[in-house]
Amino acid sequence: MMRAAVITRVLRMAPDMVTLYFEDEECSKASPGQYAMIWIPGGEEIPMSLSTINPGGESSLTVRDVGEATKTLCDMKEGDKVGVRGPFGRGYTVSGDSPLLVAGGTGVASLAPLAEAFVERGVKPTFILGAKTESDLAFRDRLENLLGDSVVLATDDGSCGFEGFSSQCAVKLMDEGSPDIIYTCGPELMMVSVFDEAESRGIPVQASLERYIKCAHGLCGSCAIGPYRVCLDGPVFDSEKLREVREDFGSRKMDPTGKIVGVDH
Repeated sequence: MMRAAVITRVLRMAPDMVTLYFEDEECSKASPGQYAMIWIPGGEEIPMSLSTINPGGESSLTVRDVGEATKTLCDMKEGDKVGVRGPFGRGYTVSGDSPLLVAGGTGVASLAPLAEAFVERGVKPTFILGAKTESDLAFRDRLENLLGDSVVLATDDGSCGFEGFSSQCAVKLMDEGSPDIIYTCGPELMMVSVFDEAESRGIPVQASLERYIKCAHGLCGSCAIGPYRVCLDGPVFDSEKLREVREDFGSRKMDPTGKIVGVDH
């Protein structure tokens, strides 16, 4: 059932990225990696990862302006309202003693609550925070306050930290250390690279996949990947399922019209 949520505050993360905070009892009980369906008054409904999960308190969505719907969200102000359904889907399974979290771009929105869940269990993960350039490193302060020097910064242009993609930084850390599990969220081609490199080293992976989600109930089939529906069976998939869908993972998906198109990022 759709619920109305009032935006309580807006935090500018980057020139084209904001985090919208709101209070919603159901979202505050979500698991890291789950998503909510967000309805924009007068517009469409889109899936968004929950970037803050605070039991009994605020939840948040982190949005990059990439189209009409996300631009509307990025322009919202305190006091504006959105519709909320969910949370939905399968989130991350919190396991391992030396986890490596690999975020690219807005993928940090899904992984930040996971990092907090690990710390609550007494485990400090290594967190690769990657973006195109330094000004795009979302939640940098939040993560560095939480994890200290276990945060590894990576930028495509070398403006801060490791120069290169998050996936390249992950390979470096895999070779230097010994993560016993890897979690990743971000551009799909980046996640494919992380998965393939981890597979060759026998390291299990959990990846949060993105497909075109319309209903969130597994009925319309628009989010299918292999035999699975991302809206219900995901968005988080483990290594076993990623092997099953490897032919499609990083290669093809359905667009809003149902046409099969290539994955280009």
